[in-house]
Amino acid sequence: MTKEVVYDFAIIGGGIVGAATLYKMQMAFPGLNIILIEKEKILADHQTGHNSGVIHSGLYYTPGSLKAKNCVAGRHELVAFAKEHNIAHDVCGKVVAAADESELPFMNKIFDNGVANNTEGIEKINGDQVREIEPFVKAIAGIHVPCTGIIDFRGTTNKLAEIALAKNAASKMVLGEEAKNFETTSELTTITTTKNTYKAKRLIFCGGLQADRLAAKDRAPIKEKVIGFRGDYYELEDHAKHKVKNLIYPVPNPEFPFLGVHFTRMTNGEIECGPNAVFTFKREGYGKTDFSLRDTANALAYGGTWKFFMNNISFGVKEYRRAFSKRLFLKTLQRLIPDLAMDDLRPGRSGVRAMLMNTKGDTKDDFRIEFTDHSIHVLNAPSPAATACLAIGGQITEMAKEHFDL
Repeated sequence: MTKEVVYDFAIIGGGIVGAATLYKMQMAFPGLNIILIEKEKILADHQTGHNSGVIHSGLYYTPGSLKAKNCVAGRHELVAFAKEHNIAHDVCGKVVAAADESELPFMNKIFDNGVANNTEGIEKINGDQVREIEPFVKAIAGIHVPCTGIIDFRGTTNKLAEIALAKNAASKMVLGEEAKNFETTSELTTITTTKNTYKAKRLIFCGGLQADRLAAKDRAPIKEKVIGFRGDYYELEDHAKHKVKNLIYPVPNPEFPFLGVHFTRMTNGEIECGPNAVFTFKREGYGKTDFSLRDTANALAYGGTWKFFMNNISFGVKEYRRAFSKRLFLKTLQRLIPDLAMDDLRPGRSGVRAMLMNTKGDTKDDFRIEFTDHSIHVLNAPSPAATACLAIGGQITEMAKEHFDL
């Protein structure tokens, strides 16, 4: 009779945070048998594979926060990992450009954040110096951030999983199976997927856009809801690519929880412009008209969603208008690069960001990782989570070591 396999840990979710957690856990405890369960047929198929591919510096985050600490520490780990394993990347630097004087106070604030967060090499520069770095940008001042870079996050995710699974032949990864139910006894949890059942002593949830639903299925207490925001990109046509050398960011609006439309050179040579940020009617919907009755009803039945709408109504209207108007999108881009024209742009891809929203409509929460007697839940890991993935994986590993007596 075949003995039933019992895993020491099951990791639910195969984005870059899930893969980094598998990697960190397996490196720290090579004897543990770990299974990673991902509902899609490939890893990194949602937030990880649809983000802008930027290695963030740590400039924007409140000093002392988990975002600040993990971004800076994780960035160093990520770059070292990319170098060691030949992951496509380039620490090319970026400029944050202030278009007018009204932006200078907040530009100075994020510069001070960067200094406090040990973001190495940053310096304030004037408009002429901005143009020396990015000749087509019109700005009165800026911040040069030489430690920002670009990376292939899909490739990173696959390599993390590959190395981890090679560490222990008894560990396993299953793709194309959605974890639907969790039945926990005093010693084990039975995980029922769309195809199989698995047993594990402990669970780690890295569910991204489904984090709140997975927490509810695991009976972990959570008051907030994940709300999805779609971001649309345009790409520069080949004849216009010379107008952007590396990365160009605006000074973000402090009243809005997104960094604003920016320019990003990708590792494949394409140059993306975006993203905007609009409420999405489907958590994993990447088309402008994608719709899920369940996701929409879930979001609109939540009071926090309506408070967010009311608190950000003018921004929301502008974002929606821009989502369906190439002319308005171009106008936003021209604020930093006036020479851009309509025929310089072609439609690009889209991504959806998971934002954990509290009952007051606030999405500016820090990274949030909580535990129960048998599980750890990554409840909130928006940007810069991809940059910080190895630091987050390390933090989860330390939590598991402490709370589960490893």
